[in-house]
Amino acid sequence: MSDKTILIVGTYDTKDDELNYLANVTRGQGGSVLSMDVSVLGDPSRPTDVSKHAVAEAGGSSIQAAIDSGDENVAMQIMARGAAVKALELYRAGRVHGVIVLGGTMGTDLALDLCSALPLGVPKYIVSTVSFSPLLPPDRIPADVQMILWAGGLYGLNSICQASLSQAAGAVLGAARAVEAPIRDRPLIGMTSFGKTVLRYMVSLKPALEARGYEVAVFHATGMGGRAFESLAAEGAFAAVFDFAPQEVANHIFGGLSAGEDRMTNAGRRGIPQLVAPGCYDLVDYVGWQAPPPALADRPSHAHNRLLTSAVLDADERRQVARAICEKLAGAQGPLTLMLPTGGCNEWDRSGAPLHDADGLAAFCDEIRSACPANAELIELDAHINDAEFSDRALAVFDDWVARGLVGKGT
Repeated sequence: MSDKTILIVGTYDTKDDELNYLANVTRGQGGSVLSMDVSVLGDPSRPTDVSKHAVAEAGGSSIQAAIDSGDENVAMQIMARGAAVKALELYRAGRVHGVIVLGGTMGTDLALDLCSALPLGVPKYIVSTVSFSPLLPPDRIPADVQMILWAGGLYGLNSICQASLSQAAGAVLGAARAVEAPIRDRPLIGMTSFGKTVLRYMVSLKPALEARGYEVAVFHATGMGGRAFESLAAEGAFAAVFDFAPQEVANHIFGGLSAGEDRMTNAGRRGIPQLVAPGCYDLVDYVGWQAPPPALADRPSHAHNRLLTSAVLDADERRQVARAICEKLAGAQGPLTLMLPTGGCNEWDRSGAPLHDADGLAAFCDEIRSACPANAELIELDAHINDAEFSDRALAVFDDWVARGLVGKGT
């Protein structure tokens, strides 16, 4: 088994014993360790591989400036910026193969920034006293991070917290050994959807694109899926995107399961060719076992399961979503086609279906026509998004892009 190096990060002035325990468990399993100190006031019992001074400097500041701020939040943000920079630097240099960050609320705040800086697929583990807490906003949680509750570990070692720490050490080392890095032997297509119940185009599109020599990754657009999609788009990982489920834009506007402010922007910034359609634009997803956001109360909804409920937007809200989508697309630097299926944009919105709203759909379509940016080709289809006509037209646009050299040919 090949040896892997794990970056262990934390405040060594207050959690020296716990962090050294993590290092000892990792080494005991045959792994190697690099240590990073993100403390401000105190010093570790022995020098770390990456000192707090190096971290602060990477954050564009200094330890003295962090101390002089007199504000622990300001100080920790300096360290968070620096830790993210140093972690990515170490990974790109091939010196670390996974990371584990330990902390309470302060350390967890830093951990979210550090782990977000690392590419998707790099093993990353957060051991936190607030794991899975509502304190953690979904749009800050890295799409592929692993977390474990640091039970009984607020101060000092004990057998309870050692169970969490040892699991975490074994998990990140095991992940670093087992992870299969993406093999980019075929151009990658990114596609968004909301599951086969409500959006079905990927059932035909995925095999059709694979037959053309492309790899297709379909992202579940319920917050975290959109985060993963945008993360890869920002890296320039996609040859093209079929972004057909942008309801996370509505989620962000109306308090649902947000994928972040940058949803529907990163592919455009990178000049990645985009095929866009408004699948589920009329829905806002919220936690099904909680009361709906006040703005979404007393309106039609669909309980998808015990975890997820989708509320239906009214006509004015749909117009707002249309404008937001078009504003995001206006910044695209690459080929862009916006497909508008006027027969409906999710299975629950078909004529005769429980959530059908002809007036709301018409209002949305009118606003799209009015707000569509000049850089987008608008294609209207007298069809539903789940009809074969929609998927066939999307493939025709894509094939034209390939023929014109706007998208590289499949292999």
